[in-house]
Amino acid sequence: MKKMYDNRSWLGSELQDKQTLWKSHLSLELIEDLEQATEKFLSLDIDISEISAENFPLIFFNKHLSELSEKLVNGIGFEVITGLPVQRYSPKMIATIFCGIGAHLGDARSQNADGHLLGHVRDIGANPHHRNTRIYQTSQRQTFHTDSADVVGLLCINEAKEGGDSLLVSAVTIFNQMVELRPDLVEYLFDPIATDRRGEIPTGELPFMTIPPLSLKDDLLTVFYQRQYIDSAQRFDGALKLSNKHIEALDLFDSLANNPDLHLTMRLKPGDIQFIYNHAFLHDRTGFVDWEEPTKARHLLRLWLSMPNDRELPDSFKQRYGSLEVGNRGGIITQGTKLQVPLR
Repeated sequence: MKKMYDNRSWLGSELQDKQTLWKSHLSLELIEDLEQATEKFLSLDIDISEISAENFPLIFFNKHLSELSEKLVNGIGFEVITGLPVQRYSPKMIATIFCGIGAHLGDARSQNADGHLLGHVRDIGANPHHRNTRIYQTSQRQTFHTDSADVVGLLCINEAKEGGDSLLVSAVTIFNQMVELRPDLVEYLFDPIATDRRGEIPTGELPFMTIPPLSLKDDLLTVFYQRQYIDSAQRFDGALKLSNKHIEALDLFDSLANNPDLHLTMRLKPGDIQFIYNHAFLHDRTGFVDWEEPTKARHLLRLWLSMPNDRELPDSFKQRYGSLEVGNRGGIITQGTKLQVPLR
């Protein structure tokens, strides 16, 4: 296989000191724009799950969000927006602002079997070693992975006492490194390796998915990866049993993702909003030590978005996304799932 070079094939070490390429700050005018849109939406007295670009009308910030959409799908694939004064807002207002921003980018998707369109990323004391635990519910390191939507967004409300750094890495860069270092292993990442659903099983589906870690469609490389869930899926009958070559390829992939020259490290502060394009980049979070006071505990809100201007995905993604329709795909839906926006 040949190397690929485009806007997505960056090195974290090169972007670390080029923050103007991926960071923007909310001016007073843009903050007021978000606040007026929030007030108009809240005056409608409807559920936040019904928020849209139409009922969350932006006057100025929509131009930036249009540019951000292009950056996510076809550019360097991520951005951090700083300066939202979350400390002066109620939980409902924070959720409305974040979901309203998301509505101008794409369609919010369910993040779990409970139908949460707005996720809460915090340590709830879940056992990180239980096979059905979602690692974001613990304080443990997550490891590099992708989520089940086109774009993932995070809004920081509280940061941890120590740790909890956000890491990003380009799948194209990892692929290029593997082609250079071990071309004999690359092909094994295109096999239908099983990934555990962690108990969130749509009607009629298996308890695992067989989406390859790497796929090619229309000359674009698409990544789908969560090593912990790959390893735990080995318990299922019918799952492709990993050969020594598969394990060697996965280990090399992990090693390259963890190379500090390849990945980018940042610490999200309260009021920071991060958006990441999920099909070309992996993200991670380091382990953290939290505050003893519950009101100060690390807390981020999360959105999964389906983008109207996105790429076509390989057929294998139907197992996870249900529909492959651009702008209407992704998320986790099981029997009885009811879409909702929990404020806490």
